[in-house]
Amino acid sequence: MSLSAMSSHNTNGTNGELSSQLSELLFVSSTVLQQALDLVDNVLTDNDQLTVQSKYLPGSTIGKHLRHARDHFILLIDCVVKSPPYVLSYDVRCRNTPMESSLSEAHDALISATSRLTELEASHSVALDQVITLNAMTPFPHTFETTFGRELWFAALHAVHHWSMVRVIAGELDIFLPDDFGVAPSTLVYRGSDAPLGKAKI
Repeated sequence: MSLSAMSSHNTNGTNGELSSQLSELLFVSSTVLQQALDLVDNVLTDNDQLTVQSKYLPGSTIGKHLRHARDHFILLIDCVVKSPPYVLSYDVRCRNTPMESSLSEAHDALISATSRLTELEASHSVALDQVITLNAMTPFPHTFETTFGRELWFAALHAVHHWSMVRVIAGELDIFLPDDFGVAPSTLVYRGSDAPLGKAKI
């Protein structure tokens, strides 16, 4: 059965469960973006820290990782707020944007992303199992059928992995980050962490 067919067979009870799961995923996504906002607002002190090239991750800067991860949330949101059919590509992104080199611009961009997630939840305009067509360059051109929920979780976990690279670069700059920064939620749960993304129980 296709994802479209599965979506059309939801019962009211299942819809309620999906709505709850969507709220949980939106919480996770907002929390991950908040980690980046806390970094920009409370840890980094100079614009130059965003643009220092890593010695261990060639071509990487903190600013580039923040922009790249945020882009995925914005591309996904932009996809589902348009009229269907919903077609998504993560490969069409703007690089060298102001948030890569300015703390104030990074703050504004991250605030905008979290606000758009909040607006999306309040609007009840998209379902967890909303079917999306994903076009990807792997480098071969591929097309997949996916869902909004799956892509929202991807965007959140993708950001966490980029935060782990931010942690590496921060370490090169002698900047120390919270223990849960750049750590997958499943790892935090396993460790019994009291961090916001470590409190769910399996």
